[in-house]
Amino acid sequence: MKYLEDNERIAEKTAVALGLFDGVHRGHQLVIGKACEYRKSGLKPAVFTFATDTVTTKGHDGKIEMILTDRCKHKCFEKLGVEYLFSPAFSDYKQMSCEDFVKKVLKDKLNCERAVCGTDFRFGSGAKGDCDTLRELGEKYGIKVDVIRQLCDANGVISSTVIRSAIRFGEMDMVNEMLGYTFFMELPVVPGQRIARTLEHPTINQQIPQGQIIPKFGVYCTRACVEGRQYGAVTNVGVKPTFNKQTTPLAETYIIGFEGDLYGKTVKVYFDRFLRAEKKFDSVEMLKEQIDKDTRQAAEYFAHAKLCTEAI
Repeated sequence: MKYLEDNERIAEKTAVALGLFDGVHRGHQLVIGKACEYRKSGLKPAVFTFATDTVTTKGHDGKIEMILTDRCKHKCFEKLGVEYLFSPAFSDYKQMSCEDFVKKVLKDKLNCERAVCGTDFRFGSGAKGDCDTLRELGEKYGIKVDVIRQLCDANGVISSTVIRSAIRFGEMDMVNEMLGYTFFMELPVVPGQRIARTLEHPTINQQIPQGQIIPKFGVYCTRACVEGRQYGAVTNVGVKPTFNKQTTPLAETYIIGFEGDLYGKTVKVYFDRFLRAEKKFDSVEMLKEQIDKDTRQAAEYFAHAKLCTEAI
């Protein structure tokens, strides 16, 4: 996949998927998939999106919490078949008029012949442009527009807002169904206090970066991907209340059946199921007993579960 710089232009004609695509959920996959279908017509599939961590929420100065980091988001695009990506900072384009966006970005820069978006797509200064605006301007500049209706499942409309809320409540079955793949965090392993080693459960520690959504504090059945192999695991997300050692959220994972040093390496951890809320224990021995119980529960879960894997 080719990453476009500000001064680059695509020479080949393209079909461009438009959106923030912050979770690349099942609805996003339909939009991007439609753009990729036009490869059969000789158009190169491309994506225009903003860098997620630069986008401010409507009416607020706060940033959108990332379901996926931009690095992981871009990997998903590539797996779906996208050949060109332009992902500038939101601040560089938020004052651009709707017509300037269609002419200068879609037509002149991306050489777009087909644009694909969802029904809730907005663009231009003040988000004044919608799908109808895009169609009208597309007709003026020779761009045909496909609008993909929002996807629904048993939980209702699939949206990043709903998915974020479900992540915050630890509702991983709902999260993974809407995403179409298992929610994951892919982060470097950082040194810890080595407390877990004294509990006979050595763990890897991964600092959750500012801006990434934090799952509900508690213990999860997870899978850790190490050197291409998946291991059943147990992950605690939280602040280690029993020891009062950690003040910022951390993902601490015990990888069942793995022995080795992963410091400095990047490990992908998939979140399959929420087990229990984080709790402060009265003694280290009580914590150890609970960790043993959590590990047995996770092993039993993985022995019988039909796991949702990466669909993209």
